[in-house]
Amino acid sequence: MRIVRRPDGSQVAEPCDCQHELRVAALLKRARIPPRYKHCNLQSFDTTFSGADDSLRRAFLRADQFVTAYPFDTGGKGLLFTGTMGVGKTHLAIGLLLALITERGAQALFCDYRELLKQIQESYNAATQVTELQVLRPVFQVEVLLIDDLGYIKPTEWVWDTVALILNARYNANKTTIITTNYPNLAAKSLRSQEEPKISRQQRQAEEAMREETLGDRIGDRMWSRLAEMCIEVRLEGTDLRQTVKRARFG
Repeated sequence: MRIVRRPDGSQVAEPCDCQHELRVAALLKRARIPPRYKHCNLQSFDTTFSGADDSLRRAFLRADQFVTAYPFDTGGKGLLFTGTMGVGKTHLAIGLLLALITERGAQALFCDYRELLKQIQESYNAATQVTELQVLRPVFQVEVLLIDDLGYIKPTEWVWDTVALILNARYNANKTTIITTNYPNLAAKSLRSQEEPKISRQQRQAEEAMREETLGDRIGDRMWSRLAEMCIEVRLEGTDLRQTVKRARFG
């Protein structure tokens, strides 16, 4: 603490910079951001490289505006980053998470969708001595949750029920949720096909098999609809940066 003298002559104790740095360090540790992604701040999100799609610049601006608006003007809503693989969704989402921690003092948590479901399944094994509630409590309670790669796991009734449990808990508590997904933000294919002209069963099955899977297919239409209330979609487009700008090289 440090003593600060006010203009009226009175003195007040204020936290020193070192205490702020310690608090931020503790928040970053609790966020569980994987080492591979700890460099992914907003400042390092490049929107100016040759051939960059303009959607990257717009997505960056939306993320930056979200940090400025949080928490009073965001109303508990989050962001849903959509787009194909390698366009920078995870980088931008983690950069947003880091900014909320360092600039807004938010309590945050990173969850890989696959790892989270795996941890929940492992909690059913008595030998692990970890309960499902222990796995899910921080997911339910944290101020800002980042779910990376939503929809990656092949959908089953258990997956749909688990996603519903997580999203409904955060929706009811008005908690901010940030999400990335590779799947188009659309309802399930079966619902969309109901609005199409009548065709033969065989032709419909063939067309269904050729269509790209949607987020509604992967998490269920009820939860897809819920996301529309929880998150504002931010679409990123372009080529896979892992195959071009960020391709692994030696030397």
